[in-house]
Amino acid sequence: MAFVLAPLAPVANWLEELDNWSHTSPGFFVGRPIILDLAAIALEQAGISQLIASLSERGIRIVGLEGIEPDRLCTSLPPVLKGGRQSAAEAAEPGWGGDSKVVAMASQRQGSAQGSAQVSNSEPSSLLLESPIRSGQSIIFPAGDVTVLGAVASGAEVVAGGSIHVYGALRGRAMAGSMGNARARIFCSRNEAELISVDGYYQTAEEMDPNLRGRPAQCWLEDRVLSIAALD
Repeated sequence: MAFVLAPLAPVANWLEELDNWSHTSPGFFVGRPIILDLAAIALEQAGISQLIASLSERGIRIVGLEGIEPDRLCTSLPPVLKGGRQSAAEAAEPGWGGDSKVVAMASQRQGSAQGSAQVSNSEPSSLLLESPIRSGQSIIFPAGDVTVLGAVASGAEVVAGGSIHVYGALRGRAMAGSMGNARARIFCSRNEAELISVDGYYQTAEEMDPNLRGRPAQCWLEDRVLSIAALD
């Protein structure tokens, strides 16, 4: 389950209402995957980046976008998620008024992540990172595989157009196949991930089998089902 935030114009007023609501319901967004629905507002790339940064300052981490065409985005922004459907569950917290302009809906994502850049049909390239990925860092590489020799800290994220290999502990978010590659996989030496995703299908830590936590694991997509298995 992911929660969708749907900002309305003017964005400054919407952020103010979000702050007012968050004050009455502190911690509501902590640890939850959030998708940003941009269908109701018209923002250029710079405005979208600024909005995501403003939400990040409020402790809201955006894992994907909706309501916008991928070709309008640069590769530094979160991937566009398509094909999701609304769930019966809605945010129902104290102070959340039915007429509020701050909209958060629970949504089950079943679509594929679409990046904004075209991927060449030639041999895919790869990115090798020798240092650990610290909390708050985002590594986005839509052109191919990403290999991290160290760990991925909680609050960090790695987004790859191909597969993701983490030789240390994976504690943050890993999103493989972000350009629509359903054959991508995720490998890690210790699975402590907050969220893993392949081609837009994902699981959060709460949804994973507890027996697969803290162990070497791999993740892949088969018949639109995200599977995780131990490597040892």
